[in-house]
Amino acid sequence: MKASKNLTIVVVGADGFVGRASVDQLRNRGAIVKKLHAPRLLVAGSSHVREALVSYDACVVDIAQELLGADAVINAAGNPNASDRNEASLVAANALLPAVLAKAVRLAAVPRFVHVSSAVVQGTIPELDQSVRTATFSAYSRSKALGELLVMELAAPAAVVYRPPSVHALSRKVSQMTARIARSPISSVASPGNSPSPQALLANVADAIAFLATTESQPPIIVSHPSEGMTTSSLLRLLGGREPIEIPRAMAKAMVAVFTAAGKAEPRLAANARRLEMLWFGQSQALSWLTETGWSPPAGHDMWRELGLQLASRSLTRDERA
Repeated sequence: MKASKNLTIVVVGADGFVGRASVDQLRNRGAIVKKLHAPRLLVAGSSHVREALVSYDACVVDIAQELLGADAVINAAGNPNASDRNEASLVAANALLPAVLAKAVRLAAVPRFVHVSSAVVQGTIPELDQSVRTATFSAYSRSKALGELLVMELAAPAAVVYRPPSVHALSRKVSQMTARIARSPISSVASPGNSPSPQALLANVADAIAFLATTESQPPIIVSHPSEGMTTSSLLRLLGGREPIEIPRAMAKAMVAVFTAAGKAEPRLAANARRLEMLWFGQSQALSWLTETGWSPPAGHDMWRELGLQLASRSLTRDERA
């Protein structure tokens, strides 16, 4: 690929949470950024995506025209609500849209397509890695996994599926919730609290996306976000400013099992059961291609601590207004 300052990168979903931050990082690298609004597609059942895709051939052609001459396309669009139970809507945003974009990328002969997926597709697999293995557990995770599959099928060899773990920022609800727990007396982890925790700051995710879109090296078809060195205890300590309580591991496992079983009976609880499991037990991360090729997260633990202070200040301000 050309030097970053000469690259034209199309960003789909450029006004979204991850998209905006990615645009900033691309411009910092000197890339020319073209924003492309994501088309709103009709809902589709997961078993009918390929049939639905045929009806969007005209849309594919229109998008391909917009992509002509681009050096890379980034798909940062989609429905990020992990608690959403509307599977048809999730599939439309997280699987059908990436498939339409993948076909447009191929038609326009764009050499690289960075599709922003999520580590959630690997569910409870003991170690997050760059394999095609998935272990879905919710409507959201199933839609993201299907999106990956379609992108790899329709956009190869241009496809690069990027899997960030839980992404944190001041505006992120999961960050606000985690920090609120971290500041409270119920802040807790499964003993001994040193399990790795796959968490990522938005600044690091955006920088990784910009790197994947502009690097002269050829990334593999699946790229995982590397560990940011967080443990279950350090996450809560940095965000909450206090040491979490250590719960006996056997007791914590039993409690998670109860919540997981409840999630199977009531789908809206599945995402919360998984969040509790991650908070207490974390999850290992295999070595990432990003690390192997020399990329490292620009924001370190000091930024995690700063995020915790900002979230605490925002929460205090809201309480004073109430």
